[in-house]
Amino acid sequence: YIGCYVDNTRQRTLRGVSFFDYKKMTVFRCQDNCAERGYLYAGLEFGAECYCGHKIQASNASESECNMECKGERSNTCGGVNRLSIYRLELAQESARRYGSAIFRGCFRQPDNVSIALPVSQLMLNMSVDKCVDFCTEKEYPLSALAGTTCRCGFPTTLFTLHEREDEQLCAQKCAGEEFESCGTAEYLLVYQTQVQDNRCMDRRFLPTRAKQLVALASFPGAGNTWARHLIELATGFYTGSYYFDGSLYNKGFKGERDHWRSGRTICIKTHESGQKEIESFDSAILLIRNPYKALMAEFNRKYGGHIGFAAHAHWKGKEWPEFVANYAPWWATHTLDWLRYGKKVLVVHFEDLKRDLFVQLQRMVGLLGIAACEDRLLCVEGQKDGNFKRSGLRKLEYDPYTPEMRKTISGYIKTVDTALKLRNLSGVPDDYYPR
Repeated sequence: YIGCYVDNTRQRTLRGVSFFDYKKMTVFRCQDNCAERGYLYAGLEFGAECYCGHKIQASNASESECNMECKGERSNTCGGVNRLSIYRLELAQESARRYGSAIFRGCFRQPDNVSIALPVSQLMLNMSVDKCVDFCTEKEYPLSALAGTTCRCGFPTTLFTLHEREDEQLCAQKCAGEEFESCGTAEYLLVYQTQVQDNRCMDRRFLPTRAKQLVALASFPGAGNTWARHLIELATGFYTGSYYFDGSLYNKGFKGERDHWRSGRTICIKTHESGQKEIESFDSAILLIRNPYKALMAEFNRKYGGHIGFAAHAHWKGKEWPEFVANYAPWWATHTLDWLRYGKKVLVVHFEDLKRDLFVQLQRMVGLLGIAACEDRLLCVEGQKDGNFKRSGLRKLEYDPYTPEMRKTISGYIKTVDTALKLRNLSGVPDDYYPR
């Protein structure tokens, strides 16, 4: 918490996203939503309003002026009339930080061949983040790098991969044109990703000759299969197929969705099947495994709210959720066990590892597909990684939907899967699978 600040309805103190809840606003909810969107500050006002921003554009007020209780928790203060209670956020994932429409990528040492790595540059004596991001956007480059009073633009390439992040303090030189912002130095660049699409990995087509091997992209529902398909299509340039037909995915650009799964025109085939006969009809498989607590909630949201929608409150609180967990939780375990048992040449990928270390995990996946991955293409994928298949975090549940009994049962399934993986000399499940 950093204090009580003046706010003004005509000129907001925090100028990012905002949302209101006049019945259930809490400090945590506001912080969580601002952090999820990558903002540095979260501010609460009038007991029910939440504002996010990257800089505080107003003066301090007396603490006594932030005197309104939060609508969702009486024990906490949520600002006052035209007064904001402001928190500085510790962001779990620096790469998610946003600056207006740009995404903060981090602080990096200037690459050796800087004029080749970041080919367009402009001296800006009155430098600010906005000015540099706008300049690179206008020049149609996806990267904007601030180097003191020089703004540089380019693409992620093997010369500048954005993989070796430095301590942000090394870039913490104030901007000449904006006292609350950092603008990097001649040696350490502060990098933002602009809204310009990196088109080096956007072209996709069907396989030119019929595939001799059928490769499954197998997962339990809700484990990120659609997202993995998006990544594979960008990384390889070829369409993925499906064991099913989903018109909404076809309309989102998955053109392999309409092909019969045995057509041989697609690079791999999405499947949630887990029977011996179905598994043995594939020559190899990428098996995507995700934390069951997260996968079950994602599939429940999909079932009742569509691919990027959400289940309604009544579904979570009604009989649907406990029935769903009772039916689907055991399947989470048997799905993995069946693929390990009957699958030929199975590559296990944990959804969490793919999120954390996309470049390395995607290289492994593309390797199994028998394609030499072009590094620049993989670097392009890192910048386009979300696609349109990510639920926005605004509708997060305010409570844990899992009962102690559900957790006990699911923990048992996690242990079973962990043991099965280790018996095959694979690394077990990631630590964050349990306890929840």
